Amino acid sequence: MDRLIYLDHAATTATRPEVVEAMLPYFTESFGNPSSVYGFSNKSKDAIATARDTIAKSLNADSKDIYFTAGGSESDNWALKETARVYKDKGRHIITSAIEHHAILHTCEFLEKEGFEVTYVGVDENGIIKMDELKAAIRPDTILISVMFANNEIGTIQPIKEIGALAKENGILFHTDAVQAYGQLPIDVNELNIDMLSASGHKLNGPKGIGFLYIRKGIKIRNLIHGGGQERARRAGTENVPGIVGLGKAVEIAVDTMNERTAKEIELRDYLVERVLAEIPYTRLNGDRFNRLPNNANFSFQFIEGESLLIMLDMAGICGSSGSACTSGSLDPSHVLLGIGLPHEIAHGSLRLTLGDENTKEEIDYVIENLKEIVQKLRNMSPLYEDYMRTNNR
Repeated sequence: MDRLIYLDHAATTATRPEVVEAMLPYFTESFGNPSSVYGFSNKSKDAIATARDTIAKSLNADSKDIYFTAGGSESDNWALKETARVYKDKGRHIITSAIEHHAILHTCEFLEKEGFEVTYVGVDENGIIKMDELKAAIRPDTILISVMFANNEIGTIQPIKEIGALAKENGILFHTDAVQAYGQLPIDVNELNIDMLSASGHKLNGPKGIGFLYIRKGIKIRNLIHGGGQERARRAGTENVPGIVGLGKAVEIAVDTMNERTAKEIELRDYLVERVLAEIPYTRLNGDRFNRLPNNANFSFQFIEGESLLIMLDMAGICGSSGSACTSGSLDPSHVLLGIGLPHEIAHGSLRLTLGDENTKEEIDYVIENLKEIVQKLRNMSPLYEDYMRTNNR
């Protein structure tokens, strides 16, 4: 393999050199525990405050409402579990969508075992939540709505402002998993009526193992982790100072470069989509054509298995995925693709390609030429394709 083309930025991203450089002193020089009272620890304490301010500003939020976590999954768990437990006397009903990340879906399954009721609202063929179903699902005992900002597999952006307004109108808390959207789309938690928001550093060229949960002032939510008084006594454990610094720097860069970066990604994404759909027959784009994340393209190729496609792309030096990296070991088709109405046999032949700002048009051309060859090779080995072509070419 002479080259590597990385098109799986929805799974994770490379940590930017500027981010690594910002983090390094907090491993070896300014390594003081922020909770200590002596002066040496003030630099760590100040660095955390700076990162918190940077993140808050990116959301038009108050810095006191930003709580650092180990990543998106922890943030999702914290938001759902502890909100449910605190507000259970008001009601035990939660609403989410059928195509959420498993950090939400599995947490909801856990809460169902604790006696909570969960309504899983369906989506249309593009993956957009059915607002009429969402409205109909609201009950007097509904305490929380959790709908992701943009889908991690098919890239569809949800009508967050409309959902937030609906939740506020009905006195229901609104949480959004913004792990894929944060850093890719502008987000104003006040304009969108978001009460809680989850994000993760490694999706926006920051380090792994760090994220945050935005919790609007006045929201009663208990600790997920008990121990010390860190994060204003809401999340115990010595702070990951290098990770927090890295996240803050990554957010700063993401915000400063968002317009230029996403414009480039959209141009490359549209070029990729148009060529694939025009040059590879029996192919469909999954998700809304334009109301999607700037860097996301998700295809289904009839008559092939996605796993074989990924292996052959890998042999050509191309990194892609068939869906969420968190479920890459599963043999079942994506719940997202089934949720938008794809039959199992087509959902199995899916490919997600997600771009980064370092990708080039020349790389996309290379990917498309290899993809055309690999898809045809796999189809030539498929009895289903052979039967289809025989039947339709009589």
